[in-house]
Amino acid sequence: MRDHGASVEPLWLPFDFRIDLRFYSVSVVRHGALCQCGGVRELHDSVATGDFFGAAIVTQWESRQHSSECPTDAFGELEFAGAGHKHSHFLRLSSDTSPQIVYTLMMAHWGPPLPNLVVSVVGGEGHEKIKTWVRDVLRNGLVRAAQSTGAWILTGGLREGVARCVGEAVRDHGAAAPAISRKKVIAVGLAPWGLVHNRQQLVNVKGSFPARYSVQDTSRDSCCLDNNHQAFLLVDDGSVGRRGGETAFRGSLEDYISHQRSGGIEIPVLCMLISGDANMLKRLDVSLRKATPWLVLAGSGPAADFISELLDYLSTISPPAEGEAAEGLSAELRNKVRDQVQRYFPAEAELEKLVDSALSIYQNREFITVFHGEQEGSDDFDIVLLKALVRVSKRVSSEASEYIEELKLAVAWNRVDIAKTELFNGDIEWKYEDLEDSMTDALINNKPQFVRLFCENGLNILRYLTHRRLESLYCSLSDSSLAYILLQKRLHERQGLVSRLLSDLLGDVCQPFYYGPLGLDPSTSTRKALKMLLGDCMYRDQRCLSPWAALFFWAVLQNRREMAVYFWEMAGESVLSALGGCKMLRELSKLERETESKLAMKELAQKFENLANDVFGECYQSSESRSFTLLIRTSPVWGGATCLQMATAADARLFFSHDGVQSLLSQVWWGDMERSTEVWKLVLTFFLPPLLYTDLISFRSVPLISHTPLYPEEDHFENVFGNIFLYDGLFDIFESFLFSFFVLLFTSDSLPSNSKRPFIVSRWRQFWFSPVTSFLGNVLMYFLFLYLFAYVLLVDFKPPYPDGPSTLEFVLYFWVFTLVCEEIRSFVLQMMRTYIQDVWNKCDLTAIILFTLALCCRMFPMSYDFGRAVMAIDFMVFTLRLIHIFAVHKQLGPKIIILGKMMKDVFFFLFFLAVWLLAYGVANQALLYSYDPRPNWIFRRVFYRPYLHIFGQIPINEMDADKLVEVTCTNNATLIEAGEEPCLSTYANWLVVILLVIYLLFTNIVLVNLLIAMFSYTFSKVQEHSDIYWKFQRYNLIKEYHSRPCLAPPFIIISHLHLFIKRCFHQIPSVKSQHFVLELRGKKASCLNTWEAIQKENFLSARNKRQRESDTVLIKSTSVK
Repeated sequence: MRDHGASVEPLWLPFDFRIDLRFYSVSVVRHGALCQCGGVRELHDSVATGDFFGAAIVTQWESRQHSSECPTDAFGELEFAGAGHKHSHFLRLSSDTSPQIVYTLMMAHWGPPLPNLVVSVVGGEGHEKIKTWVRDVLRNGLVRAAQSTGAWILTGGLREGVARCVGEAVRDHGAAAPAISRKKVIAVGLAPWGLVHNRQQLVNVKGSFPARYSVQDTSRDSCCLDNNHQAFLLVDDGSVGRRGGETAFRGSLEDYISHQRSGGIEIPVLCMLISGDANMLKRLDVSLRKATPWLVLAGSGPAADFISELLDYLSTISPPAEGEAAEGLSAELRNKVRDQVQRYFPAEAELEKLVDSALSIYQNREFITVFHGEQEGSDDFDIVLLKALVRVSKRVSSEASEYIEELKLAVAWNRVDIAKTELFNGDIEWKYEDLEDSMTDALINNKPQFVRLFCENGLNILRYLTHRRLESLYCSLSDSSLAYILLQKRLHERQGLVSRLLSDLLGDVCQPFYYGPLGLDPSTSTRKALKMLLGDCMYRDQRCLSPWAALFFWAVLQNRREMAVYFWEMAGESVLSALGGCKMLRELSKLERETESKLAMKELAQKFENLANDVFGECYQSSESRSFTLLIRTSPVWGGATCLQMATAADARLFFSHDGVQSLLSQVWWGDMERSTEVWKLVLTFFLPPLLYTDLISFRSVPLISHTPLYPEEDHFENVFGNIFLYDGLFDIFESFLFSFFVLLFTSDSLPSNSKRPFIVSRWRQFWFSPVTSFLGNVLMYFLFLYLFAYVLLVDFKPPYPDGPSTLEFVLYFWVFTLVCEEIRSFVLQMMRTYIQDVWNKCDLTAIILFTLALCCRMFPMSYDFGRAVMAIDFMVFTLRLIHIFAVHKQLGPKIIILGKMMKDVFFFLFFLAVWLLAYGVANQALLYSYDPRPNWIFRRVFYRPYLHIFGQIPINEMDADKLVEVTCTNNATLIEAGEEPCLSTYANWLVVILLVIYLLFTNIVLVNLLIAMFSYTFSKVQEHSDIYWKFQRYNLIKEYHSRPCLAPPFIIISHLHLFIKRCFHQIPSVKSQHFVLELRGKKASCLNTWEAIQKENFLSARNKRQRESDTVLIKSTSVK
């Protein structure tokens, strides 16, 4: 029977939740005015049930038979009056409601986190006193374990017994836990509707948002709802004031949740029995038949003690055969069980039913774990929970071993400590197949400690990581992660490749990634590669040749700190990998919008730069020559990049400041000359070349980089810079001689790097092809260029044709033309983005554009003066270029860095100054001159004069009325517009003087001292790191002059013609365009990688040792205190 008119169903509620409406039979009149359901009889509808004779015969009230259902009238949010607690969700529902509907409502509309575990605490109801050790287990054991795993705790939901203890424990742990962990533990109360005090406050057919609920006495146990629960399911079976009405629905909900999935496994559900009465045996029996594991706290109360003693007693007797009925057991055994039941539950009438339930419980004893809390304590409660849950594994799945299920639970709960002590203690021999699925879960859910544990205990990463699995890992990226957003953006642009994303982050340093398995050339377009991926590719079943590097990319893109560091430790090419991670993270930080993620990326990038610096330091201490090779060796894993190239792209200034990197750069800078060569010797030899063949300058007799074998049988590495410094042929020697230009065009192009040259030729090459010599020549010629430029501009700048230009001016034009040719060569060798990013390249472009504009303008009489003015400005730009030239100087270089930083402070100062100039200038002009519309004079008096006031140039005779000088002026607006001088206004002269005082006080004292303070702060801040910045700039300068031809402008045109002929006619590729690059293959590359890995292990071992020693010292100092 259903009463559909009892209430209006709310429109927002997504499901049809119904409640029971009670009615009574006319033949059942007991307890005076109360019905057997516990409610007032007069409030029920009367329905007579008759038999064949028409008499109403009903002797016992049953919820299913004597109640009807209607839509719920109590749902929404709950606010506890005076409790200061956030709102809790609640719902009144029938005991027959499907648990699927309730669970879907909770997840979709209440929004709790998906549980990794559900613990249903039963027993301990009413006003029963909870023992102290049980409270300790609930607080320090259950709630702490639930907090570490992310669990739901199901209780009775009332402020009494165990439910109150659990609620208080959840509250206390929530207050002490960090904000991220507070939402992990969800306490859900399931209480009978008819038992809840003040339940009428919750009734509202349209829903309560919120319902204000009054709690009676918070210091005593009561049947009020507990305000420490996050959700309440109030089960209505039609009864009033009775317990147990929610039992059936609670069991159904537990069973339904146990079949849902979280973190790749079914959500484990564990029932925890504390104390309990005789009715709990039936509840336990029904639940065990559904294979639900139970944890019984022995010593907590009657039911729990009875189960513990029953299992201990019957375990000493031979168990009954599987499937044997309780009635078929021996009478003696049944009598002993009956005696135990009578001892624990003497007041129960249905004794035989309890005995049957007890024997049935024993038959399902595999699902029961007994916890002796008084002896074991609450510290190991996590392990107890795991073991209790795993007991069901063999019965549920015969194929999976108990250990694998326990491992899955440990991974889902992120309890690596339990996994180490219980599963990976050496007693179990794990196979690859056992760890494969758990490894995937650990990777996706960011559990690096488990990844490390699996790799150390039998998981072969080469077998595990195929390209198909790598694709699945990228598909598992979080929707909110930056890497996912970037990949989606490229997918819309039909460039949805991880390779494309990596190329965008790493720039032009590396060739495209993952093209090799597809059989594609690095020059293949991204769209063609994407088209291949849309089909069935055989590459997906291939194994990744560099699995650790691939996982390192994947972890860095997600900014997973601990996992990325672990993959870096396992990957090869440690220095290059750390620099690559630094580059990727710094590029990602520029794209990240959230502040915390941006800071985390920057911190992780700095950590990788520090790791690269430390590992390279270990390598440099071990072998200087091998460490030099390490810096210039190309890596096939990183797309042919070298450490120096990656460090440049990553802006790794700390890495460049390392002594090993600077030592290599110094050797490259000096070429084959000794680094101790004095500058005056170099200059003298530059002007007197025959001194080369004397002992004035010392040259090294050994190659630039020598190699010590990694193993005794290993051959020496080839001369690294033999190919780098070889300048494509014998004819290069004659580039220094202007008269041999014609010979250049027809001479052979190459000589082997190991060919023997005459002493005269080799010594000539050793001097003139060194970058320091090239730098010296360029500096001297640049000073000569500036002298020529200044002379032409000041003395020999003649009018346009036919009077000019002069001969020296034509020489200047040719000189600038050679500079333009050199800029074109640099632009061709570099990518446009790289070229434009350099500030000094922008300066060169500006100078060339201004010179071209001035040259065009000076050729015509109309624009001659304008062209000369532009030429004068251009001379300033060319002169400022000297700053870059002297950046290589050890003393001047850092000061140039500081000067550049201070320029930013000047701009801030000028902003504040401009504000005061505008404010004071306009006010001063308005007070002194009532009318003066001349624009040029307005500009002079508003901006120019106030600016001169700062330096003391104050026209007192125009501002002070007492010192006015008689001048010819007028107040006639017409005459003023015609150009006459307006008269000064003396009306507010006193105000002009006050404004002048305030203006000078603020600008000369406040702003100027502010600028000085900013300069001091910048100097002190940058001075600490200026050496690092200078060493980084020094690398760029050395690389620039290493790639330049040895001849300086204007003679560099000879080298340009030579290069043009080689590239266009002889098709000879450039060697110097590949800066500091060495390609090693086979045994040499393998030996170098092995040596680098050994140095990395030495560094990690030393770091761990220092960490342990620091921890030991800290413990000792603490113990002394």
